Amino acid sequence: MSDDIAVTECTRCEELCASRSRIVNGVGPEDAELLFVGEAPGENEDEQGEPFVGRSGDVLDDALRDRGLARRDVRITNCVRCRPPDNRDPTVEELANCREYLEQEIDAVDPTVVVTLGKVPSEHLLERSVAVTKEAGGLHDARIAGEARRVLVCVHPAATLYDPSQRETFGKALDEAVALIDDDGNGQSRLGEF
Repeated sequence: MSDDIAVTECTRCEELCASRSRIVNGVGPEDAELLFVGEAPGENEDEQGEPFVGRSGDVLDDALRDRGLARRDVRITNCVRCRPPDNRDPTVEELANCREYLEQEIDAVDPTVVVTLGKVPSEHLLERSVAVTKEAGGLHDARIAGEARRVLVCVHPAATLYDPSQRETFGKALDEAVALIDDDGNGQSRLGEF
C-alpha cells in the first residue's frame, strides 16, 4: 500500500484510539475509477482490518457483482479510520482530524467518481446538509483537497437491511455510478472484461 494512502500510526482522537483495535485503511486498487466512502469502521471492520465487511459489506459486494464488478475492482474507505465506541457516528472533531488522510487517499487514487455511502460521508464531503434518500444517485461537484471531484450520493448498504424499500434507491445510485465509469466519452468501456 502506498505511503500516501496508508495510515500506520495516529493519536489525533483520544477516544477513538482507546476504542479501536487497529487503524482500518482503505482497500482496493490505488487507481480505481470508483472510490466508495463510508463513515467509520464498525465492529467487524475493526476486527478484520478492512472496511465494509459483515452484512453491509455483503450487500455492497452483491450489488457490485450484479453490475459486473467485484470488490477488487473498486476502492473502499471511510471518513474516519478508527472505530468509534459503540459504533456511534464520528464527531465533527473526529471527522476533521481524519480529513487529511481521506483527502490524501482521494488525491492518490484520483477516482472518476467518489460514491458516498450514507449521510455522514455525504455531508462531510459535500460540506452541507444532505437528504440522502432524496439525493441518492445525484451527482455533485465538490472541491476536495483543492481539486474538483465528482461525488455521487448513495444510501448506506445497511439501510437496505433495515428498510427493504431502500434497495431500489441503493441499486439505482450504483447503476448511475457504474454508468459514469462505463463511458469514457467515446462509448468504450473502461472496466475491461468480466
